[in-house]
Amino acid sequence: MRVEIMTPDETLFEGEAQHVFLPGSDGAMGVLDMHAAMITTLGAGTLRIRTSEGEQSFELQGGTVEVLENKVLVLAA
Repeated sequence: MRVEIMTPDETLFEGEAQHVFLPGSDGAMGVLDMHAAMITTLGAGTLRIRTSEGEQSFELQGGTVEVLENKVLVLAA
């Protein structure tokens, strides 16, 4: 699935991933390939992405995530 993580100042990540672990405002959640469509808010915490090269993590203060048509778009604060 395609993943983009953006802040108001920069793009933190853009590429393919097998798994995205998100700090949801109501609890942690994971997104896998072909996940159902959703839009939700994010809380403060660690966002982790598993790619074919390994795992990357990003510290978030909050934000919004949209999952649609096998694409994950994170607008991070």
